[in-house]
This record gives sequence, C-alpha cells and structure tokens, in this order.
Amino acid sequence: MPITKPFIASRRFASTIGVGTGTGAAFAIAATAFTTDTGAAATVFPASPAYYNLYINAMLQTSDTSTVTTTEITIPGGDVLDPATPILVEFIVT
Repeated sequence: MPITKPFIASRRFASTIGVGTGTGAAFAIAATAFTTDTGAAATVFPASPAYYNLYINAMLQTSDTSTVTTTEITIPGGDVLDPATPILVEFIVT
C-alpha cells in the first residue's frame, strides 16, 4: 500500500501590538488589522487550524499566552507592550 502524505500548509498574518484594543485580559487584535504573506489585508483567520503559533517580537509564545477565533486573537496583558512590537500569527492548516 502506498503512503499518502497529509496536506499541511501554513497561513501567516503580521501586525503590531498597537492596533489592539481593550486592556488586561480583554486585550485583542482583530483579524482585519493583520496583513497576509502576500501583503493583502486579512479578513478572517483560518476556521479550523491544526494549531497556531504566536510570535511576539520574534519570540515564540507558549500556548497559554493567547486564544484565537476566526475574527481576533486575544493576548491578555498585551496592552502593556510597546505599540510598535511586531506580532506574527502562524496557522498550520490541514
């Protein structure tokens, strides 16, 4: 029987912390505040990713640092970071 490789790809979205709203546990950045790998404005995040990685200032964050939906990523306490801090969210889709 031949081995069938699963389809795996990534979708990356970039922004800065300064576009977020809210404070403390309610701090979030809307999907529409991100750009895609192609430089286009994002509209939504992937609906059912296998997993996602969050990078704040190029540092990979642990899974308890954020939660994500198709419309936003919540980063509790993100409002205390410098507004120019880069944010990259990488979704692994199957």
